Formats: sequence, C-alpha cells, structure tokens
Amino acid sequence: MANAANQQEAFGVYVHWPFCLSKCPYCDFNSHVRHAAIDEDRFARAFAREIETTATRAPNREVTSIFLGGGTPSLMRPQTVAAILDAIGKHWRVASDVEVTLEANPTSVEATRFAGYRAAGVNRVSLGVQALDDASLKMLGRLHSAREALDAVAIARRSFERYSFDLIYARPDQTADAWTSELKLAIAEAAEHLSLYQLTIEEGTPFFGLHAAGKLKTPDETLARTLYDVTQDVCGQYGLNAYEISNHARGGAECRHNLVYWRGQEYAGIGPGAHGRLDVDGVRHAISTEKRPEAWLMRVEANGHGVVVDDLLNSEERADEFLLMGLRLTEGIDPGRYLALSGRPLDPRRIALLREEGAIVVDADGRLRVTQAGFPVLDAVVADLAA
Repeated sequence: MANAANQQEAFGVYVHWPFCLSKCPYCDFNSHVRHAAIDEDRFARAFAREIETTATRAPNREVTSIFLGGGTPSLMRPQTVAAILDAIGKHWRVASDVEVTLEANPTSVEATRFAGYRAAGVNRVSLGVQALDDASLKMLGRLHSAREALDAVAIARRSFERYSFDLIYARPDQTADAWTSELKLAIAEAAEHLSLYQLTIEEGTPFFGLHAAGKLKTPDETLARTLYDVTQDVCGQYGLNAYEISNHARGGAECRHNLVYWRGQEYAGIGPGAHGRLDVDGVRHAISTEKRPEAWLMRVEANGHGVVVDDLLNSEERADEFLLMGLRLTEGIDPGRYLALSGRPLDPRRIALLREEGAIVVDADGRLRVTQAGFPVLDAVVADLAA
C-alpha cells in the first residue's frame, strides 16, 4: 500500500458510462438499457467538456488513478475510451504510474475489445464475473456462461498485467462447500485481486419484490456468516488477504482508485450519476451529477457540466465520512486525522468497550482497526464510534 505521503497526493477521476445491454435483477446502480444506438461521439464530447469544467474548479492536481465504471464501460468503443483519457490528460497532470481501470462484462464480444482498450491507455480491467456456475449466472440475470467468463479472464490475462474480477456469494441455496470450491477456482484464475460481495437485496430492484414475496430466499444470518468466514479463510490460505471488507489482494495489488475513496481523498466524478469529492478553496464539496443520461448530456452541452448536487461538508460530516469509509479498510484509520477533521477526539470509553468486545484493536502506533470478528457488524461499530 502507498505510504502516507503518497496517500495525501492521491487524486482520482471516476468516469461513469451508464449503459448496459440488460438490467441485472439485483442491481441498483445508475444503469440504463437503450435499444437504439448510443451516439458515442456526442457522449465523448460531453465527457471532455465536463472534465474541462471540473479541472477548472480543481486545477493543479496530479491524477493517480482513473476508473471507468458503470453501467458497462466495455460497451464503449476503444476510441471513445481513448478520447476520455486524452481529455483527462489535457486538463490535469497524469502520474507516470497512473492506474487506469475499466469495468468489463466477461462476454466474448466485449473481450475482443481488450487489446483496443490497452492501446487506448487502460492498464487494469475489472471483470463482472459474479459466479462460476451457469445456474447461478442465470439466476443473477447475467448474459454470459461460466465458460465464457473464464475465457474472458484468460484474454484479460494476455492483454493486461493487472486484472481483477467480482463474485457474488450468499446466493440462494449456496452451501459452504460449494462456495469453497468456487472460490478456489476463482483464486486459481484471479492472480492478484478479487472483489467478493455478499448478495444484498436492494430496494427498488426486481430481487427486492421477489424476496418480499418469499419467492427468493437468501441464506439466513448464520449461514451468511459462515460463508463470510469461508471467504476470509480460503483467500487467506492462498495469499489474497482482505485489505477492505469485500476486496482481497496480494501485497501491492490493491485497487489504488478504490483506496482513494476509502481513505477519504479527493476524486472527480464525471458522467451521468457520478459522485465526486473535491476541495475547492479549502472546503470539501460533495458533488453528484444528473442521473438520466440524455438529461445529463443536455445539461453538459448547455452549462459545461451535469452537476445537480454540490453540498459543502462541514467538519462533522467530513469526519463521519472518513470514519465510515476508513474503517472498511484492514489498515484502519488514524484517530489523529479524525480529531483534525472533527475538532474532537473519538470517545476513549467507546473505544475501550469495543476493544473489550473484540470488535476493534488499537495498534502500537495508535491506528484503530476493525478486527475480522468486527467486520460482519461494521455498521454497528461505526455508529458506536461516531455517536
């Protein structure tokens, strides 16, 4: 992981491509299905315009990471990706070792574009595999097979030095033995990084209605905890330790862009429904853009940006956000930074109680970390410390 000096200098750019071929039934992200062709040239010009406007507000930054997320960014042509990256390089300095990640679906059609993305400047891909058996993929509404996913991983391996993929666990009818086998197969293919998420039922999704009607049954709390423990144990055995509650990597292979979020650093949000955190005149701004792609497009063409929310965060809000995000990391937080942000220290009595319960530890250098036993109840730990 980066040292403290590099942590302070990190600046990320998140670019949101909002289109998908279909909407997965568990997904509550800002993604949209369009049956007509997308005017990529027009969107590329709008991305460049919003990048220019944002750089005017936050000048003199050196970009250390870029993340093209979605939606499904691998539906973009490589030349669209190249135009976006060129715009970023035109308006900000870009670090020589910048991490440039693109999220991709592991279908054969999209995998054929990997070489083009590499030539455009992408140096890391994150594949939305989600499961390695066909029945689960069908249940999750995915458009690829397990074989197709593994073939796409192999293509990614040839095209990029760095790649990762996602899996969803705690799926209906999943057993600890089945998840152990699936996870071992994933680790054999993953090389350096895996993102492993428990299935959550989000309001407003098709899964939410099915779950409420009793037609979709997820593992109970005991089994879900067992599956979480299996995840930690198996990944640890193979050298992919958790560096964040849902992300596992070999040493040095952590996703640098996501660390920007979790460490409470600055990042620009570009595109429909993107979020950003920018320091303007010494004040932290929480920024988000218009979610609807066509409405965002018209806003950018008229105003130079699609921003619809631009809130100033006070010291208490910044500190709470720092606590909420930072405690997701196994490296934990520096309580001194919390004090600097909020103007008050964390309550030593609450810290002592959480230590007694085994939910947190305090290192010799004073860093406060959540334990493996504490991560499954992280929300409660954060709420207790922030109170």
